[in-house]
Amino acid sequence: MRERGVAAVLLLALAAGVAVLASAGGDDGRYNPRIDPAGFSATITNPYLPLRPGNRWIYEGQSEDGAERKVVEVTDETRTVMGVPCVVVRDTVTLNGQLHEDTTDWFAQDRDGTVWNFGEATRKRTIDGTFSPSGSWEAGVGRAQPGVVMPADPRPGGPYRQEYLPGEAEDMARVLSVDEALKVPYGSYVQVLVTRDWSPLDPGVAEHKHYAPGIGLIREEAVEGETYRIDLIVMSRREP
Repeated sequence: MRERGVAAVLLLALAAGVAVLASAGGDDGRYNPRIDPAGFSATITNPYLPLRPGNRWIYEGQSEDGAERKVVEVTDETRTVMGVPCVVVRDTVTLNGQLHEDTTDWFAQDRDGTVWNFGEATRKRTIDGTFSPSGSWEAGVGRAQPGVVMPADPRPGGPYRQEYLPGEAEDMARVLSVDEALKVPYGSYVQVLVTRDWSPLDPGVAEHKHYAPGIGLIREEAVEGETYRIDLIVMSRREP
């Protein structure tokens, strides 16, 4: 993920019968969601984040650093984290045609339909042109814990953790709306979900993400502290 920020958090309350409970907690080490591996699957069907193997999204736009292109692809690979089978998703970002960030994410869905992030291995280009693994984490290793990236039934409300490794990965989000309309190069959509994303590691920086049902992320744009916007230009699916 890009830039992130806030201090205390109350993770969303999941519906009855959910396979896990993400406990409320701030940055004092009390965040410790209880994970039952039997309640998770690497098959992700959440309509706002349909991570089916073979799905591929291409985004393009402008940032203050130049032309940005982002490619997200769901692989056929899985990885077991904390006993949970996760689908492996590759996310690469180029700036002005040059690789800027290369990330592998591990996602799983609980039986309620909530999508969880169990970690990422990332390589980011630094100011001297070398690549750093800063921001990488794996749930269950050290103090790292999984977080929610897409609720099963998203509604406007309190913030929730998307990931947690103190000092390295502290992304947060809050659902702002679920009934927006938005046109991007790939198409026009209604019932668009909008979230505000931030992190205490990047104070004063925030972004909005827009998700269309059946498609996934269609726009990502800075709303505080930076200037950039990328839109979905192509989505492809593997033929059954």
